[in-house]
Amino acid sequence: MEKATDLSRRSFLTGRRRETAAPISPFRPPWLREDVASACTGCGACADACPTGVIRIVGETATLDFTQGECTFCGACAEICPEDLFDLAVKPFDHVVEIAGTCLTYAGVTCRSCGDACPELAIRFAPRIGGPFLPEVVSSACTGCGACIAPCPVGATGLSPMREAADA
Repeated sequence: MEKATDLSRRSFLTGRRRETAAPISPFRPPWLREDVASACTGCGACADACPTGVIRIVGETATLDFTQGECTFCGACAEICPEDLFDLAVKPFDHVVEIAGTCLTYAGVTCRSCGDACPELAIRFAPRIGGPFLPEVVSSACTGCGACIAPCPVGATGLSPMREAADA
């Protein structure tokens, strides 16, 4: 797996050099149909057209990188693609956000940066006695836009394939 160096101010000031996982995910751009995703030529037109820069070309495949922004569902990627790979009639993403155990609230630190960034209010906080409220993802409300990923100070938010199970 490719590694990226953590260049945050905290890492610099503590004098530690921490390696973090690369920010590119295996998830496809919005509306890119799974059955034709392998036909992507990797031309980069979708990445160039994306106003928030969340689409990247890795190898010859279009992937998502939510470390700098979110998907606004503008449809520019689908409009510019020279191939017939996008289907605007289907749900844009087949993934939802997932919050890892490294979330600050599990360590007793109050943080709601993911919930504050979520435009759909899909991340809610359940009260608990003796500590900060714990984050809960409402899968049915999550659009998979990735708005909650970049603001997380510890990288505890990520994407997981959508499950047919009930909301947490």
